[in-house]
Formats: sequence, C-alpha cells, structure tokens
Amino acid sequence: MRKLSVVLAILLLVCGLRAGERPAEARQAQAGEPLPGRPVSAKVAQGLEDGLTKNADDLNAREQLIIYYFHEMLTSRTPEIEAKWEQDVLWLIEHHPEAELAGSPEAEIMPMGPIGSTEAYQRGKQLWLEQVEKHPDSQRILRNAGQYLSLFDAKVALGLLEKAAALDPGDKETSSRLAQAFEQQRTFASSSEEKAALGQKAFSIRERGLERAEGEERFYELADAATSAFEAGDTAKAQQYASELLQSAPKFKDNWNYGNAVHKGNIILGRLALRQGDIVSAKERLLAAGETPGSPQLNSFGPNMMLAKELLEKGEREVVLTYLQSCAKFWKMGDEQLQSWTATVKGGGMPAFGGNLLY
Repeated sequence: MRKLSVVLAILLLVCGLRAGERPAEARQAQAGEPLPGRPVSAKVAQGLEDGLTKNADDLNAREQLIIYYFHEMLTSRTPEIEAKWEQDVLWLIEHHPEAELAGSPEAEIMPMGPIGSTEAYQRGKQLWLEQVEKHPDSQRILRNAGQYLSLFDAKVALGLLEKAAALDPGDKETSSRLAQAFEQQRTFASSSEEKAALGQKAFSIRERGLERAEGEERFYELADAATSAFEAGDTAKAQQYASELLQSAPKFKDNWNYGNAVHKGNIILGRLALRQGDIVSAKERLLAAGETPGSPQLNSFGPNMMLAKELLEKGEREVVLTYLQSCAKFWKMGDEQLQSWTATVKGGGMPAFGGNLLY
C-alpha cells in the first residue's frame, strides 16, 4: 500500500511538471498552436473519437485523446474511459514509439492502482521490449521504453535509459530521465547505503547537466541539482545551488518557475540549517518558503512538507501552523487537506503528509 501511494505521488508530480510552459511551449501558445499536456473538452474528444472511425491512424487525434482520458481518470475513473485510454496508449506504443507523448506520464499504464491494470501494463511492456529490439539504436525509443518501465521494472528501465544516454551523452532530456529514474529508485531503497549511492548517481548526472546550462535553462536546473545534492549527502553543493537558485530568482519573476524556485530553495536551505542545529534559521526558511506566489505545480499539488515535518519533530508547531496558513494562499485546491493537517497539528499530532514529502 505504501509503495502504491508513493508511485501515485511520483506519477502525479512528474505529470504536474507539464503544467508549466517552457519557452518552446510559450511560443506555441503565441502562434495559436495546441499546447502539449493540455486536455481538450469532452465535446472535442467525442469529435476526435468519431474521426478515428474514418482514420484510425490519426496520430494527433490519438495523442489528444490519451491526454483527455488520462486527466478524466484522475478525477472520475470509469471502465469505459480506462479501456479507451489503454487502447490508445497501446496503439501509440505499437505504431509511434518515437512520439514524445509515448514517453510521458499520460502514456504510462500502471499494473495496479487507479491508472491502468496488470494485463494492460504487461501488454505495454511487451510492446516496448519489441520496439527496443527493432530499434536498438533509437535514443528516443530507448528513452521512452525506459520511462514506461521505470516504476515497476526498474532494473530493465535503468539499462534502457543508460543505453539511451550512451548514444548521445549530451542529450539533456535523456540525462534528466536517467537521473529521475535513480531518484525514484532511491525513494524505494531500503538501506541508507543504497539510498546514498542512488542519490549520488542522480546528483552526478544533474551536476553534469548544470555545467552546460546558462541563463533561464540553468534557472530551471538548479532546483533539481540542489535537491539531488542534498539527497546524496553533499551539503556544500546543496547549499551552493539552493543559494544560487534564490539569488537568481528575482531575474525570472515573470517565469512560471519563479514560485517553485522560492519555495524549493528555502526548503532546502531550511533543512540544511536544521541539520546544523540552527532551528531559528530553519523556521525563517520555512516561513520564506510559504511566501511563494505559487506556480502551476504548487497550485495543483501543494507545498513541500518535509521541512515542516522535521520542525514538528522538534516540537515547533506554531511556525508550521503559520506555514500552513501561507500555503492556503496558493493551494486553493488543497483547502480541505490543509484544514485537516492544521487540525492534526493543533491537536498535537503528526499529519500524514504523503506525497507532499517527496519533492
């Protein structure tokens, strides 16, 4: 049960990253082109379904329907919607394994839980392995296959992602997926030694990518690098990158990632302060993290609660209550959750923060 909840949290958070518009997507919006990851309306979806009866090979229609059904399942799963989504995902893997969407969370069937079934997942796995055998030198197909298998066939997935990275070590997307796979496995690791080793592998990849990044791109990468450094136990690098993230943030106030930067940078620096026994600075950082204006991810999935949890373990309840009040300003969707956490803290308990401890 715990693994299922962790898997769902990881999947939803990764999907949430698509809510932010990177520069290329912003240009698409200005040109009036459809944005990736944005679901169409029910009426449009029905029209796309009707169109497939005449042209079953319409890739654009299939992709839009996959996104639509995925988002529908997150709120109201029904057998009919699930069956249509699985059918379109399996079609995509079989006919267009190179498609960008084929390597996205919206096209990841799970063998358990509310997004997929064991039978459908195994069919997707079989199709991906067949595609890898047919296209052993396709970095995109290897990467997409690795992404699909990363949560439930981790060893196979890591092998595929490492092969994809070897084909073009400079490809940033593939390197990021590989680092993410190591980070996911760290979540499930049982020993502190294994966690540290996986964290170090992820951090090495993140840092190499950061070395080549400049300007806005570096701004995007700093939070992941700081987090990976922290999890790898490299406190000096975590301090360096989190500080740089906060220092550069004012230059990007109009960027979708600004709120994430303010939030994550302060959370990391607060956790570092707490490890050094500086509770006063840790509390200040928690309050600063709560002053974020929000972001597409924070507004949807809520705040990181790790520093709050660690301060609660030190008996610092008042600062956590203030933090929860601040988070209510941007996490409108989480009003009931915040009220529940607040009541638990006031009652002297420790809330079950779940997936909000993972990122």
